[in-house]
Amino acid sequence: MASGGKLSPHVIVVSLAIVYIYFSTVFVFVDQWFGLRSSPGIMNTVVFTAVAIMCIRNYVVAMFTDPGRVPPSFAPDIEDSEHPIHEIKRKGGDLRYCKKCSSYKPPRSHHCRICKRCVLRMDHHCVWMNNCVGHANYKVFFVFVVYAVLACLYSMILLLGSLTVDTQKDGQQPEGSYRTVYIISGMLLIALTMALGVFLGWHIHLTLQNKTTIEYYEGVRAMLLAEQGGNVYSHPYDLGVYENLTTVLGPNILCWVCPVSNYIGSGLRFRTAYDHPHGVFKTTTTTSTSSSSS
Repeated sequence: MASGGKLSPHVIVVSLAIVYIYFSTVFVFVDQWFGLRSSPGIMNTVVFTAVAIMCIRNYVVAMFTDPGRVPPSFAPDIEDSEHPIHEIKRKGGDLRYCKKCSSYKPPRSHHCRICKRCVLRMDHHCVWMNNCVGHANYKVFFVFVVYAVLACLYSMILLLGSLTVDTQKDGQQPEGSYRTVYIISGMLLIALTMALGVFLGWHIHLTLQNKTTIEYYEGVRAMLLAEQGGNVYSHPYDLGVYENLTTVLGPNILCWVCPVSNYIGSGLRFRTAYDHPHGVFKTTTTTSTSSSSS
């Protein structure tokens, strides 16, 4: 389990938003549009509940899963011919070493000042989960965002559909009694759908290139020790679209949207375009980019 995952103001806000959206969607939008006891009402309630459960399940798993710890005994093997890629510091060209943790840092790992430790394949620290997003929980975090977007879109459709029907049913409900719920829900859903939609698009872009957020903004940290200077640089962990997807989401396509935090490998080393097991990958020249230690 992660060192994060504890209750925080951000986690409480997310939890309250999920509860509010679910109950307003089922007991107001679905009820007003179809009626909870009608066949369409039951069907939409079941489908939306299933999406909500998947969203909550992935959120909880991502929040409580340790993103990956660096073993105290880790040391890079610079003589390993099967893995020629090693990351070095921007200044001096030494192997990356974390002074705060007093240990070497594996490829793609970074020190999180909030978690106060190095995280394997760190993407970012998510305050909304009170946990880092890294090697062991990136997949389930990604799937959570997918289901969150689907839930928001579904709720928005039900909201708009329910507005088209008469709010008075059998004279038992005063007109406009749910006006406040519609206004709050509309504002919340519009904001969440736009924000999460952009966020999902961003992480799809990163996943297709097998990059992390840190690698995108701060430059690729991996560097070649043997190949330097004057060559065209390419992201060493980019193995092609399909390989990138299976590397991040797992080899079984049917499990890509499942709420499981399965991940490939130990997170201490990653396959690169410069590895050539069984002749699959060919070595190419690249220009090294700068890299700094945290």
